[in-house]
Amino acid sequence: MTHQATRTGQRAPGPAAADDLVAGDGHATHVHDFHQFLYAPLGRIVVTAAGRDHELSPAIALWVPAGVPHSAWFAPDSLVIAEDFAADRHRLPYSGPTVVNVGDAQRRLLFGRTRGPGTTTRDDASAFAALTGTPEGCLLLPQPTSEAALRVSAALDRHPDDPRTAAEWAEDLYTSSTSLRRAFRAETGLSFSEWRTRLRLNRSLELLAQGQLVGTVAARVGFTSTNGYILAFRKHFGSTPGAYTRRHR
Repeated sequence: MTHQATRTGQRAPGPAAADDLVAGDGHATHVHDFHQFLYAPLGRIVVTAAGRDHELSPAIALWVPAGVPHSAWFAPDSLVIAEDFAADRHRLPYSGPTVVNVGDAQRRLLFGRTRGPGTTTRDDASAFAALTGTPEGCLLLPQPTSEAALRVSAALDRHPDDPRTAAEWAEDLYTSSTSLRRAFRAETGLSFSEWRTRLRLNRSLELLAQGQLVGTVAARVGFTSTNGYILAFRKHFGSTPGAYTRRHR
């Protein structure tokens, strides 16, 4: 299967094995050996994966990594778009099923591909980068999947300068700091502090590209000092923020 766009109750183009899973109201539980990006520009779709229900919408899509069992339910007259990527050629920045925001650029890409006969995304690096929302040069940032850690990651994504520690987050979410730290380590492969640092550094790339001053960028993404930001930037990217800005101009 390359890409599919199908309304409820209609079979999508693709291999017979995939078609056999299409029911009048969705897909039974199944597993792919490729990564899949699912998007519902019309109607409502609920994908169940890793023990959680993910409701998709015109603004929210879902990445399902290769090897993850999942099923789907489609509301009447829903339109579903699926893009597949070869797991041996593309490394997802997510360790489990992950919802992502769909902006205008991604939406145009998806609609454009449905109009292109024979279009395949399995080996399309540019489409993969656009749909993961990971700009070139960003650090890989796997997303947590458990409820508390996911709430923290979503809040930090909106406000990377939030200064709360793991213990303070845990208190606010009525869980233990040990559980929260373990969740980040187990689900992302990173400690909470390292995960937050990577998020802040990735966000800082956007601000540097806008021409903002290094000190301003450091404060906006949550570093307590400009020097600390420069040291972290050099450690992860191999250059200073100033050198990065000059290079990308």
